[in-house]
Amino acid sequence: MNYPLVSVISINYNQARVTCELVASLRRVTYPSLEIIVVDNASPADNPDVIKEQFPEVQLIKSTENLGFAGGNNLGIAQARGEYLLFLNNDTEVEPDFLEPLVELFKTNPRAGIASPKIKYFDGEHLIQYAGSRGINPWTGRSITIGHLEADYGQHDASYPTELADGAAMLVPRRVLEAVGPMPELYFLYYEELDWCERIKNAGFTCHYVAESTVYHKESVSVGKGSVLKTYYMNRNRLLFIRRNSRGWARLTSTLVFVAAALPKLALRYASQREWPHLRALGRGLRWNMQHASGLQ
Repeated sequence: MNYPLVSVISINYNQARVTCELVASLRRVTYPSLEIIVVDNASPADNPDVIKEQFPEVQLIKSTENLGFAGGNNLGIAQARGEYLLFLNNDTEVEPDFLEPLVELFKTNPRAGIASPKIKYFDGEHLIQYAGSRGINPWTGRSITIGHLEADYGQHDASYPTELADGAAMLVPRRVLEAVGPMPELYFLYYEELDWCERIKNAGFTCHYVAESTVYHKESVSVGKGSVLKTYYMNRNRLLFIRRNSRGWARLTSTLVFVAAALPKLALRYASQREWPHLRALGRGLRWNMQHASGLQ
């Protein structure tokens, strides 16, 4: 059986211990041909060298500045040798046999452009986080994820083409990367993988959910749950995504609904809970979009 090289690329930021847990799980995979690339995004409060010390097989790239999710992954891409590139959050762990079904999809379907496995929450009952996507809700700018927070009774055990991949774990062939280019770096954090999915689909490729593959996600370890940084980039980039990927009346109506309804609803919630830093983050995100009203394509 042919096993083309898979380059696993993961971003580390102040979470060397968590990244080591990921690499430890990758050591147990049954797929025999992979390289592991960890990009440290200039961690200010952690020493990434421990990753290389514990796992000498890792190619550790230390960026001199925080390049964000897309920028860090693109730095990894520049060093990757694989025919396939697997973008894997550092706060994930994998099943030993997760990689074979993903690679098999691309070997048998030349139009497949990007794919994600079934993703479950790491803690507790391993509830489903991702089992495919219905795309972006045009009114809220949020991704509509299939299976989210459901217990896994096998109801999502069939693979199928889907609208969007999930940035926590996604496999892309090098030929697709060469056709569409790297991840868009203007997002910095959140929504860049969704924008990339749209570019891949616009180039004539398809997006897939691969049910036979499973990854476990600890979610927001690198950013922090409920962080102001997440509030800023998540909401700034929802509007940015709408602007870059909608046209005509759809773009106008989606923008108006997001600005006039979704954002005020969030603002009211933060104000009622006296979460002023989060409220200010919403304002900064809206102001960024107003200051960058053109030239973002």
